[in-house]
Amino acid sequence: MKVSYSGFVNPETGTLFVTKPEKFNYLTTIDAIRAFLSAHPVPAGKKYALIMDNAPWHKKTIRLVSDESLPEYADILESVVFIKLPPYSPDLNPIEQVWRITRRENTHNTFFNSISALECTVDSAFAAWADPNTQLRSLCSVK
Repeated sequence: MKVSYSGFVNPETGTLFVTKPEKFNYLTTIDAIRAFLSAHPVPAGKKYALIMDNAPWHKKTIRLVSDESLPEYADILESVVFIKLPPYSPDLNPIEQVWRITRRENTHNTFFNSISALECTVDSAFAAWADPNTQLRSLCSVK
């Protein structure tokens, strides 16, 4: 058994938005983006910049939404611009830093007697970041 998370860091508010897809593919990526946009509507005349790594489901999402501009994804295209990371560069992705901090502060060197105990710990850590905070905002700053 496993638990999957898709996450979005909002640098303006310093908040984390998380969904829990059953698996990772382009359809669950599209669903996660739409869930984020529904919870955080884009101000008029603006777009969100979504950082995507080189996972196959991210590449397909970018191809369908941005490169091919398929009409069924027009709602995403009008609200999002994708930023593609170079290969092997997780240090440039704020969500990877969220995972690093989560592991260090909540799960590192800890025995969990069930997947649900681990999931509860991670969910609690992510819930704490649902409120605006400077730690998440700093993960998105350019130094």
